[in-house]
Amino acid sequence: MTARFEKLSRPATLRRRSLVVVLALAGSLALFGGTAVAASAATAPCVSTETSACIQGTVKASTGDPAVGVDLLIETTNFSQVVTTDAAGKWVISVTIAGQYTVTLDTATLPAGQRLASTATNPATITVALHNNGGAVFKLESTSTAVGSSEAASSANNVTWDRFFQQAASGLRLGLLLALAAIGLSLIYGTTGLSNFAHAEQVTMGGLIAYGLANVLGWNLILATIATVAITAATGWTQDALIWKPLRKRGIGVNQLMIVTIGLSIALQYTFQYFVGAGTVRIQQDNPAVVSIGPVTLTVQSYVAMGIAVVVIVLAGLFLLKTRIGRATRAVSDNPALASASGIDVDGIIRLVWTISAGLAGLSGVMLGLVLNGINWQTGMQLLLLLFAAVTLGGLGTAFGALVGSLIIGMVVELTNLVLPGDFKYATALVILILLLLVRPQGIFGRKERVG
Repeated sequence: MTARFEKLSRPATLRRRSLVVVLALAGSLALFGGTAVAASAATAPCVSTETSACIQGTVKASTGDPAVGVDLLIETTNFSQVVTTDAAGKWVISVTIAGQYTVTLDTATLPAGQRLASTATNPATITVALHNNGGAVFKLESTSTAVGSSEAASSANNVTWDRFFQQAASGLRLGLLLALAAIGLSLIYGTTGLSNFAHAEQVTMGGLIAYGLANVLGWNLILATIATVAITAATGWTQDALIWKPLRKRGIGVNQLMIVTIGLSIALQYTFQYFVGAGTVRIQQDNPAVVSIGPVTLTVQSYVAMGIAVVVIVLAGLFLLKTRIGRATRAVSDNPALASASGIDVDGIIRLVWTISAGLAGLSGVMLGLVLNGINWQTGMQLLLLLFAAVTLGGLGTAFGALVGSLIIGMVVELTNLVLPGDFKYATALVILILLLLVRPQGIFGRKERVG
């Protein structure tokens, strides 16, 4: 492997510069001649188009610092190019042919004291489609870590306060973004008694609509986000008008309605796949910048998303507590029959709840798409279990319980990575849920109900 890179890059400075010049000329000719494969290896922002795609990534040392000057070889049929990570540890290349690419990291160029983790795959194989983005992740570890040790043992031996604060910040971020969707899910259950399995697809819908508006149509990201919330809120209104209200009027039970939501969820997933494809798409094409505050390092998008989530959650809480419609919503959630007898338009409140819930889920999808640096047709399905865990943990039907449950689930999921491999983190959240329900079946803020 090392010899192969040396063959490509000797003699050091002169040959590498010559190679870059030749490749740049080849890229220019390809754009006009139709035989193009790749653009320059510079780490300038890459934007995918109908005739190009971006392959990119970031290499970081085990300490979290960027790994500078690491060489990676990107190959496919009749094409081979070396790229080097920049001062931020980032690398990017634009290609004009769809297909399978192999990305190989040259271990000889890694920073001192670093090596590929035992769980890393090198070379990595990715499939790239035009007008999309692909990426490869290479996890590094310290050379002081014993070879062959498990990820769990490595994590347990490297638990520090810096890692704790970093994971806690990630947990807070995940909890806040889950809360945006979980509050709506809880309100729907509180006002209708329905467990909406299609609610997570509203999250996916929000991310994909934002991608279409910001990238396909070229809208400003702020305008695209506002429009996305409005569109997803409108889909919630439409769902209740065309599906849920007519079924309620026919006296369909909540179990049958729940089965309908499962079918709607599956239908929406494959609709997303049909129109957008199976690949991951990015709402913002540029590589995200990172900002460090003490031991915590997060992307700028993460800080913005967390701030927006806090503001929206506070506004939602004030709406429920301080406004007349908010108090009516809580009354319908407590006792729909008594609320109706008091002159409250129960159907109107339920319609409003569906609208607001879908809008909040759509906003959650936009924020998650920015924070995760991509979204695909399965994103909502992957979050569904965490959403239900958060709502159940906090107490079914309570918006404030959904918020607290989401924060607990988010923190547990991320802090688990301190001592256990990443694949266990979701299971740990569900174990916490089960243990709490054994002690308090109604959840943290739920009310005890008499059965029989």
